[in-house]
Amino acid sequence: QRRVVESGGGLVEAGGSLRLSCTASGLPYDDYAMAWFRQAPEKKREGVSCITWTGNTVYVDSVKGRFTISRDNADTAYLQMDNLKPEDTAMYYCAAAPGCEVIDGRSRILTDWGQGTQVTVSS
Repeated sequence: QRRVVESGGGLVEAGGSLRLSCTASGLPYDDYAMAWFRQAPEKKREGVSCITWTGNTVYVDSVKGRFTISRDNADTAYLQMDNLKPEDTAMYYCAAAPGCEVIDGRSRILTDWGQGTQVTVSS
């Protein structure tokens, strides 16, 4: 089964930081991208950031300069979130994907959706 497990969420004050982790399993190859998404209450899930197998990164405008995606091996990715804002409050999910076009819906994910990790930023 192709799955991911996310962790690292929590409750922080505005301006604070969190580091999310994601581990993928069940994929028979290594050359995939890993992407982070988030879904706030009553809103659609949106792509946030992505990193390719070769280390190229993509960020949506709302998180540029504040979030940093990294990857230390084929199946583990991180999202360092600094200067958090209340509007970053959401359930955060990760997924493996063929490439970072998954961020804007131009490709499908390769893994099942995980349970996510909740990020709550208080004002």
